[in-house]
Amino acid sequence: MSSPSPAADALARWHAVVESRDPAGLPALIAEDAVFRSPAVHTPQEGRDTVVGYLTAAFVVLGPHLTYEREWLGEDSAVLQFRSEVGGLDVSGVDMITWDADGRIVDFTVMVRPKKALDVVIEHMGAELMRMLEAAGH
Repeated sequence: MSSPSPAADALARWHAVVESRDPAGLPALIAEDAVFRSPAVHTPQEGRDTVVGYLTAAFVVLGPHLTYEREWLGEDSAVLQFRSEVGGLDVSGVDMITWDADGRIVDFTVMVRPKKALDVVIEHMGAELMRMLEAAGH
């Protein structure tokens, strides 16, 4: 019996943090030079702190109702199909995650549909990111 692939191990760590609903576990999962690609922002968001910030906000906005329905696993990456509910709307999407050789996330891309749901996610994510900045004294 072969041992799980590095991506399978990394994916298991991701699921554990998501299921805990506790963003405190995120920094250990994210590479220092990680990139987050949001469906709401044209430019990639770079750096561990930024990626952790976006994912923390996503835990608040999407997390309470987030369920992963299917996943496809590659050698160093995975695609996770999810459903959630935000602002009374059903949200469907995919998380595309790539890990480095140490099992840390180096690229996290999110796609969301339908457009009406994306608009609500953008609104709620923007509000949560502003709340986080204000709480941090920025």
